Amino acid sequence: MKPLETLLRNAARSQHRIILSEGSDPRVVQAAHDATTQGIAKISLVGERTQIEAQFAALGLPLGRDIETLDPADAPCSGELAALYYKLRKHKGVREEDAAKAALNPHVFAALLVKAGHADGTVGGAVATTAEIVRTAIQVIGTRPDTPLVSSFFLMLFCEKHHARKGAMIFADSGLVVDPTAEEMAQIALSSAVSFKILTGEAPRVAMLSFSTLGSAEHNAVSKVVTATAIAKARAPDLVIDGELQFDAAFVPDVAAKKAIGSPLEGTANVFIFPNLESGNIAYKIAQRIGGATAIGPVLQGLSKPANDLSRGCTSEDILHMIAVTAAQASDVS
Repeated sequence: MKPLETLLRNAARSQHRIILSEGSDPRVVQAAHDATTQGIAKISLVGERTQIEAQFAALGLPLGRDIETLDPADAPCSGELAALYYKLRKHKGVREEDAAKAALNPHVFAALLVKAGHADGTVGGAVATTAEIVRTAIQVIGTRPDTPLVSSFFLMLFCEKHHARKGAMIFADSGLVVDPTAEEMAQIALSSAVSFKILTGEAPRVAMLSFSTLGSAEHNAVSKVVTATAIAKARAPDLVIDGELQFDAAFVPDVAAKKAIGSPLEGTANVFIFPNLESGNIAYKIAQRIGGATAIGPVLQGLSKPANDLSRGCTSEDILHMIAVTAAQASDVS
């Protein structure tokens, strides 16, 4: 079974409720319809009800009972959510009237629904910026107690005939943390290993990437990766992880046998940790646009409950995939 089919099937088993905060966007409406008809998740759309209904009509889709619509202006839970926002943010000087106003923001409203336990995860960003989605998630949902750093990854699916190795892989951080310290790079590696296991059911094999392989070059940038690898190994001694490695030494067994003798990865890594956002972002786009891989993300990790960002150029299919990822993450939380 292809990894995408596995992801969608696993999401369907969970039947979690996922909140889509941009409910009147036509791509979101299409994805909501597809997610419910395929049984991937229970969907709630946030937005003005008349606008949501108009989009369903324009697309020729039925708006049945399977899709919940929530208008922050008159939803039964609006008062509860405003009070929750005030409780969460009053230490920052937020007043009750400010909280009531903030809770009307669809992204804040969606995150509050997750925080309050009325939903299992939220997805937004087809219209809003990444900064708004991530900031709201951190402020409202919060980070996991054991993972203070929120980072991101792309789930890369290699399923075409021309792909030398088929299957799912993770590229991190390719969307959020610009220049991680060694400590942060180690945390990204540990979080990504957990995310890979959650989404694929397979054992993670983590490569800490550099332009050097096991001492072949000396540079401060290389030293950061070496230190990060040591930190990650100390915190997760049972994790199969190695670095610093060039990508070919982490990906190609024949190259690994020559350049990374003794590496536990043996050229079969499936989780690739990049030294900075610049390299990670470039790599995933090359794999997607030239290599023909399917890229799902950026997926956020490190939050206490799932909230995910979309590219503003996303398609309805991209949103559908992100709904499935968010449902899978919710299964781990629950």
